[in-house]
Amino acid sequence: MDPIFRVDGNKVVTSPDAAGPWHPQMQHGSAPAALVVWAAESLLTPVPMQIARVTIDLMRPVPVAPLTIETEILREGRKIQLCGVRLLAEGVPVVAASVLRIKSQAQALPPDVVDLPLGLPGPDQSMFEPADNAGSPFTRCISMRAARGRFGMVGPAAIWFRVDRPLIAGSPVSQAMRAVVAADFSNGTSSTLDFREWTFINADLTVSLARQPVGEWILLDGESWIGPDGAGLAMSRLADERGYFGRAVQSLVIEKR
Repeated sequence: MDPIFRVDGNKVVTSPDAAGPWHPQMQHGSAPAALVVWAAESLLTPVPMQIARVTIDLMRPVPVAPLTIETEILREGRKIQLCGVRLLAEGVPVVAASVLRIKSQAQALPPDVVDLPLGLPGPDQSMFEPADNAGSPFTRCISMRAARGRFGMVGPAAIWFRVDRPLIAGSPVSQAMRAVVAADFSNGTSSTLDFREWTFINADLTVSLARQPVGEWILLDGESWIGPDGAGLAMSRLADERGYFGRAVQSLVIEKR
């Protein structure tokens, strides 16, 4: 399958399959989130480092169109690196992100410090979710399995996600990329509002990782809080088949259709 993005220097060609559910010319948030992580992981570090936190602000709708990547190192240290990543469309910033990377160093932890177990079915034991349930071209590169509830339906849910398609031409899908791609589906997991009657677009995405995920499948164990004045939160605990490893939070813009 063709990749979602082709990158040449700092120039990006975007596939039409990057589109999300809100408009055919607007990217699904998972696509630029993956591009941001790829750009951050491409920066050199003085020692081996891993991503601990990604914060993405969607300044404007990200078009299904050519983009430009800008990166800068905001703080360089022996233990951390903070970098900024911007995506521009026709010279206009559409995404502003910061990515925190920390030094990778194995630790001899006490035996009682272990991954929090799931207590939910794994992907092979979970219900198949058709890709068209998510209502966007981008989801054709994603497999979904419902461990609890159903994706896009009102009520509590926990959904497994797997990236099945190359995201950046010539580059593997990193584990941090898998995490942020899944995390951007938080607002469709454990929704409290009916998608047919309401829109709840996320204005941002923050993903924090205690460790790098293992394997291809990422679980979102989600919940949503909706306020009375047009704002909301979509939150997910992130897990792999070993256990929980991170959290994701989105700020939502709530509107009646």
